[in-house]
Amino acid sequence: MGEAIVVGITDAAASRRAVDWAAQRAAERRQPLELLAVVGGATGAVGEGPIVEAALAEARVRAEVEASRIAGGLDVRTRVERGNPVTRLVEASEGAALLVIGSDYRGPGTKASRGAHGLRIAAGAHSPVVVVPDFDVAGRSGVVVGVDGSPAGEKAVAFAAAEADRLREPLVAVSVWTPLEVPRNMGVYPAEYLENLAHLTEESQAISLAGLRSQYPDLEIVPTVERGYPSQIINELAAKARLAVVGSHGRGALARFLLGSISQEVLAHLGTVTAVVR
Repeated sequence: MGEAIVVGITDAAASRRAVDWAAQRAAERRQPLELLAVVGGATGAVGEGPIVEAALAEARVRAEVEASRIAGGLDVRTRVERGNPVTRLVEASEGAALLVIGSDYRGPGTKASRGAHGLRIAAGAHSPVVVVPDFDVAGRSGVVVGVDGSPAGEKAVAFAAAEADRLREPLVAVSVWTPLEVPRNMGVYPAEYLENLAHLTEESQAISLAGLRSQYPDLEIVPTVERGYPSQIINELAAKARLAVVGSHGRGALARFLLGSISQEVLAHLGTVTAVVR
């Protein structure tokens, strides 16, 4: 039995999608599943006690209902805590196989009220974080991964390859090159410069993917190198994929709750279920 998959649950619709995604993965990998509800917002004001107790009781009921709904054959545990949701979920990720959270993002053209909590959780977590948007991804195919040659990117590739092989889906490895902004007096880019950028990106990607074919002989790998802006292209490809994977470049104490700009932009406009790996 592997490490537990932890799911942050709330009363939002996206929470149920997150629970369903995590339950399916837990069943496929024979992992325990922990449903964690966090009651936050308490300030210690006089008369607040009964309100907090009622909120905790409601959260316990919600967790038990969700556990009963998905329980068939799964090792499901529930936990209800009081405190800052970001802090509690980040703490819960330590030792977890995955932390799964829902997002109320419903696709292009819609507005979400999720704020910065999901970004801070994804940046601060000790385990990979999977963010499940509030729309159906059934019928999609492929695992898209952003490949940039960084240490975080290498971990993202490893995670994505393992998931694609497990799901028997093609791995779409995406590397994006972006030329420097042309000074006004230059007019156009030299053709040699653009060709070299594309070639260097292809070489870097090949290094990042080296060894995958021997490790996963049955895995279909689709190398993809494009010119443009990374988050935009990743999300365009993710819009047709079952899963997307990106690396988090936050490092050290000061960067603990900061994502790299590309990962943050990918999460802001989710194309599909998206994993953030650090």
